[in-house]
Amino acid sequence: MTAQQPDSTTPDPLSADLLRKMNAYWHACNYLAAGMIYLRDNPLLREPLQEAHIKERLLGHWGASPGLSFIWVHMNRIIREQNQEAIFLAGPGHGAPGVLAPIYLEGTYSEVYPNKSEDEEGLQAFFKQFSFPGGIGSHCTPETPGSIHEGGELGYSISHAFGAAFDNPNLLVVVAVGDGESETGPLATSWHSSKFLNPIRDGAVLPVLHLNGYKINNPTLLARIPNEELASLMRGYGWTPHFVEGDDPLLMHQRMAATLDTCLAEIHGIQQAARTSGEATRGHWPMIVLRSPKGWTGPKEVDGHRVEGFWRAHQVPLAGLHNNPAHLKQLEDWLKSYKPEELFDDAGRLIPELRELAPTGNLRMSASPHANGGILRRALRMPDFRTYAADVGTPGTTRAMNTKPLGAMLRDIMADNMRNFRVFGPDENSSNKLDAIYAVSKKLWLCDYRPEDADGGELAPDGRVLEMLSEHTLEGWYEGYLLTGRHGFFATYEAFVHVIDSMYNQHAKWLAICNEIPWRAPVSSLNLLITSTVWRQDHNGFTHQDPGFLDVVVNKNPHVTRIYLPPDVNCLLSTADHCLRSMNNINVIVCDKQDHLQYLSMDEAVKHCTKGLGIWEWASNDQGAEPDVVMVGCGDIPTKEALAATAMLREAFADIKIRFVNVVDLFRMQPAGEHPHGLSDADFDSIFTKNRPIIFNFHGYPWLIHRLAYRRTNHANLHVRGYKEKGNINTPLELAISNEIDRFSLAIDVINRVPRLQATGAHAKQRLRDLQIEARAYAFENGIDKPEFDQWTWPL
Repeated sequence: MTAQQPDSTTPDPLSADLLRKMNAYWHACNYLAAGMIYLRDNPLLREPLQEAHIKERLLGHWGASPGLSFIWVHMNRIIREQNQEAIFLAGPGHGAPGVLAPIYLEGTYSEVYPNKSEDEEGLQAFFKQFSFPGGIGSHCTPETPGSIHEGGELGYSISHAFGAAFDNPNLLVVVAVGDGESETGPLATSWHSSKFLNPIRDGAVLPVLHLNGYKINNPTLLARIPNEELASLMRGYGWTPHFVEGDDPLLMHQRMAATLDTCLAEIHGIQQAARTSGEATRGHWPMIVLRSPKGWTGPKEVDGHRVEGFWRAHQVPLAGLHNNPAHLKQLEDWLKSYKPEELFDDAGRLIPELRELAPTGNLRMSASPHANGGILRRALRMPDFRTYAADVGTPGTTRAMNTKPLGAMLRDIMADNMRNFRVFGPDENSSNKLDAIYAVSKKLWLCDYRPEDADGGELAPDGRVLEMLSEHTLEGWYEGYLLTGRHGFFATYEAFVHVIDSMYNQHAKWLAICNEIPWRAPVSSLNLLITSTVWRQDHNGFTHQDPGFLDVVVNKNPHVTRIYLPPDVNCLLSTADHCLRSMNNINVIVCDKQDHLQYLSMDEAVKHCTKGLGIWEWASNDQGAEPDVVMVGCGDIPTKEALAATAMLREAFADIKIRFVNVVDLFRMQPAGEHPHGLSDADFDSIFTKNRPIIFNFHGYPWLIHRLAYRRTNHANLHVRGYKEKGNINTPLELAISNEIDRFSLAIDVINRVPRLQATGAHAKQRLRDLQIEARAYAFENGIDKPEFDQWTWPL
């Protein structure tokens, strides 16, 4: 079987007149792309080019830009002829000039930014702002109309595209995939996304693998293998590849037009067959391999070195213009080769016959509401989270699986929002006790079925739970889904959420910029449940013990970051309800899935979560007096161990005054001026005192708390216990002991920190050490924790 290409006997789809116009429109795009990189003045070359017209710093990437605008121009024809809703994603990260140019030419940019008007003055401002201080970057940043994918980090264009297509049955998402990008692991895996596209309810994704042959200064792998091998690779992924190859623009326009017609016919055929029959099956969707020269239509040689079709075209083909008259002349000749005087009228506006080639209104890819998803967003229909509450009588005496009621809540959210809500997870929703959701929606599966799948497989072709063992792909789907106006929930194991560290970083940066752009409507928050946590990975060993994602989260803009550590079921439900209603945030919820002590009734939990932290009166005995020590729990297991330590201390020292504090909202530890959720200094001092020792038992790495609270009055008395990279195959308590977050270590810490106990507490410290030794010895002998420790409850 050979790779599919347009039939040479088929008449050219473009008339001579349309071919001429489309080529001219593309030339206008290329002129603008080059102008953005080089020009700060004289935007239409209406006077001889001088050094004063050139930017001092030349920043930008020319190489991929002509290919990107080539795809865009051809999509405009499809949109106009077929009234097709579409958006465009540019995988080549620095290829913004090739996208910004058609956005400007079709008028959207000037509508959004009136000072970048469609005239000579506006074009000068448009050129100057690119990669310029106070302007815009060289990616398709949030400031770019029509963009949902910046491409600042390569590898996520396809997964973002599929997220946009889910539940958008009329939408076509065209994604230009860079051949350098194709060498990344996330991109390689994301080709499997086609196996999750339901042709009845979803839109379509048309990838265009843009093979221009080179990265910064190296060949790209997929550009240097035979077509048949590349076609076999794509067919192996499940795609139907079509090749468009060449360097003659007029021939390439005809080939691209014919290929797009073929691809759209295949897409509509797959969709129509499924929608007519009502049977959703996996489609072998078309994709295009576009092989064109890097830096197409740019300088062929510079100083005797090849540029067009080589890696030297990647960024700035002509440099050193302020000291090199020959280069300045070559730049002028290059720019004039596009004949701007024939493309723009006297006012500096694209001539009417070319303007007619662009779609109008919201059919412009740059103006599609799908690329400004907050416009389309509709609030979820939410059940009352209180109905899923755990029954808590005496605090700290009953147990429940924290995430299981959340699964029931997600089930009912799904049932009421079957067109705009999805749940994402690697392969762990059952493991994470969220499997109640399968009662209303199964796991999406469009591949082959076997009889045994009916026995607990929970698979269905119309499932809305997306499971794939690729956190990268899931996160990309989720982001694309949110950015086009929908809602979701992602649950994953704590140790492996690090797989998406950099994706979290990129999304946080995107949201932070969106908050500063008035025309960007807010989108639903990205909600991450981190479970199977460090303190319950005693059986899986050292590799599964890592709470460090919280440190990554804290690095980002405080206006979009949130971290919650609910200690029990009711706090988790209250937190999840809040997060699912919020917008333009990344909400990180850390809560283990196993059986845990329960502390607060629902009413108490709502108040506690609203405050973000607070004194637990029932666990404190300092009412009406200054405490000897403030004991703090932050996280489910650290809270339990801190409570157990509190109980032992009160039993050992009848007159000790302990204030017990629980922290749910981690950013309450920061000052109010550093984070929107930060606690005022007055309130912080009131709760944590100005001069008493604080023993802070934390879920994660201990230095994170110091980082958040270093400016607080009583920081010198803040002593944090947390994970210290000590662990392997342990029992839960033995793992806690190894990291000194256990009840015995905490109680000893209090004795060491409270001055009047330092001498009188020696006997108590010895008893605590003996109990700790006993606990470890029992674990090593029996493989489990001693029941009296494991089943500890708050004393009545």
